Amino acid sequence: MKKQLGIVALCAAMLASSPALLAQPYDQDHDHDHYGHDRDHDHDHDRHPPYNGMHDRGRHEGWYRRGGRLPPEYRGPHYVVTDWRHAHLREPPRGYEWVRSDNGDFLLVAVATGIITDILLNQ
Repeated sequence: MKKQLGIVALCAAMLASSPALLAQPYDQDHDHDHYGHDRDHDHDHDRHPPYNGMHDRGRHEGWYRRGGRLPPEYRGPHYVVTDWRHAHLREPPRGYEWVRSDNGDFLLVAVATGIITDILLNQ
């Protein structure tokens, strides 16, 4: 009886592990030969490079909207509006500041989080 139970357990273990042994590892089908069959040499599979936040002139999708997050490069003194009266803006609430984008829009931004709470277009 013990011998049969051991054989049944061994067979069950072998059957349970066989699909895993037959599966091909993910993304391991490159033959890497020297005749050009593996043409995507940098292995990025035609994905776009990550966005670094530069040179977008205030039009990068995902941050230039109410509720979006201001990129770190716009938090410097070059973009922060210190004289909001001269720019004909209302006084920012405590914990907020006005930031001017590259295209002339004013963004009311939370200092602690960088969340855009208001946008004034081309003032």
